[in-house]
Amino acid sequence: MKHEISYLESVASQVRRDIVRMVHGCQSGHPGGSLGCTDFLVALYFEVMNRKEGFDMDGVGEDLFFLSNGHISPVFYSVLAHAGYFDKSELATFRKLDSRLQGHPTTHEHLPGVRIASGSLGQGLSVAIGAALAKKLNGDKSLVYTLHGDGELQEGQIWEAAMFAPHNRVDNLIATIDYNGQQIDGPTSQVLSLGDLKAKFAAFDWTVLESEGNDMAQVIKVLEEAKSLTGQGKPIAILLKTGMGHGVDYMMGSHKWHGAAPNDAQLDAALAQLEETLGDY
Repeated sequence: MKHEISYLESVASQVRRDIVRMVHGCQSGHPGGSLGCTDFLVALYFEVMNRKEGFDMDGVGEDLFFLSNGHISPVFYSVLAHAGYFDKSELATFRKLDSRLQGHPTTHEHLPGVRIASGSLGQGLSVAIGAALAKKLNGDKSLVYTLHGDGELQEGQIWEAAMFAPHNRVDNLIATIDYNGQQIDGPTSQVLSLGDLKAKFAAFDWTVLESEGNDMAQVIKVLEEAKSLTGQGKPIAILLKTGMGHGVDYMMGSHKWHGAAPNDAQLDAALAQLEETLGDY
């Protein structure tokens, strides 16, 4: 491993502090899913992905990541900043006028690390398949990663892409589902049941893995396993079982924190549970 688990966990703690502070600072944004996906994105950017120094949109010779559920931009921006794509002081501008850190990531802001605009759900898998096919055509052995919300799987385009990828042997693609069972209107089981997701992806001829998503060691283990299964003719799907609002007790497991900002007292309560490890912006 490049880093000790304890170091990665310390990064995750700081990222979670950034998330609640960013959303509080503009009284807008999506903390719940961001907190739940923190361990995944820290593991991906600090341990698993092969990245080059600097950033260019072509991404030749390096692994690529596409955030499909773009509303969890707070965690994405924080991880990008701590991974060196831009100065973490810019996190203070989140969702403010003239900021590059829009509520949903956009490419016209030219923020390093952002490869697609992902305000509309359901599109990231299609884009990632295109990038993965381009890598195969160019003889580039690097991998393509995506992240999706489980509620996002209610979008039809996801399943068109899910059918296309195995048919075209897109086996350099690892798609992860944030499987927290919550979406903005309530539990996914009540809004529109997802059924047996493992059976669904398997029926579409994907290789499917499952893992706990808020245990850093387990997240790294499943990502490394997924990497080992690439190049075998099938795309890989990871069902990552996370908790909405993980790390902040009053947010955990509740869809009410999908898109709500904490007030001053709630911010203080959240920060008291999250250790400052790398310095606040």
